[in-house]
Amino acid sequence: MNLYRTIIFILLFIAPPATKPAILRICCGAQIGRDVSIGWFATVMGRHISIGDYSAIRALTVINCGGDISIGRYSIISSFTLVYGADGLRIGDHSYIGPQSLINTEEEVRIGHWSALGARCMVYTHGSFLPYTEGYWVRFAPVAVGNRVWCAAGVFLHPGATVGDNSFVNSRSVVSGEIPPDSIVEGNPARVVNAMSRMQRAITPRRLDAIAEQMVRHFVALAAAHGDLRVLAKQPHLLVQAGRQTYQIAIAPAASDVPAVDPAPSTIWLICRRDWQPSSDLWLDLTNNRRSPRHAAPLDALCTFLQRYYGIQLEYEAR
Repeated sequence: MNLYRTIIFILLFIAPPATKPAILRICCGAQIGRDVSIGWFATVMGRHISIGDYSAIRALTVINCGGDISIGRYSIISSFTLVYGADGLRIGDHSYIGPQSLINTEEEVRIGHWSALGARCMVYTHGSFLPYTEGYWVRFAPVAVGNRVWCAAGVFLHPGATVGDNSFVNSRSVVSGEIPPDSIVEGNPARVVNAMSRMQRAITPRRLDAIAEQMVRHFVALAAAHGDLRVLAKQPHLLVQAGRQTYQIAIAPAASDVPAVDPAPSTIWLICRRDWQPSSDLWLDLTNNRRSPRHAAPLDALCTFLQRYYGIQLEYEAR
């Protein structure tokens, strides 16, 4: 890094999070979207930097690339992640890099849309240690991860690894070649053991309704156990208290009529019925992965819960 880049790199590291997007825009000409967050003691540096709307780089993460850095909308790079190398990093929309991951970018690393690296994953595009002049090998090659790929915790991607779309790489697998699309792989070296399309269930309207009820019960039980919510009633709809505010959680089912709700408390709707619009401005729609732009503590907590435990990411856009 030249002196100017070094100064900006250090400044970003120590600056308060609220100022970091502005520093990147002013000092680096970066394209920074709406509501981008960069945490404490996190810094990012590259030739050209683009970070999409609502994306986050968590605290204590260091990104220092010689090439272009492109992070899509709604993507998250977790804490204690290190990204470094002479080339660049390209991450699609709604993607995730788990905590304590390491990504070497001596050659370009590409990660598609709706894809994830779990905690402590490692991606290398360069490998050497023993002297090349004495006949030992050196390996340089880019790494590509497709769309809707889940690499579970501890996966190692060697230089030249390619993972096709709609695939799952099981924990602690070692990938050194090409994984075809629609694959479930595991082992060292990683081998295809099944097809994603064979394992994925068909979602009928009744099954979607049952899934929504299961997730709400799980969320309320967990939030109540942690003291974030207090359950006041379970019938005819869940009635919960967050702070001094009371909320009603109701489901708009796909396979039966939408139930009537008490107009008094604020209602949070989980929508399973396509093209149905609630009168409330607190809702999340499981048919198109969107949520209302209005914020309320239980709704925000429910959205975080669904992402963390059930892989459901919701866009913050009104209809």
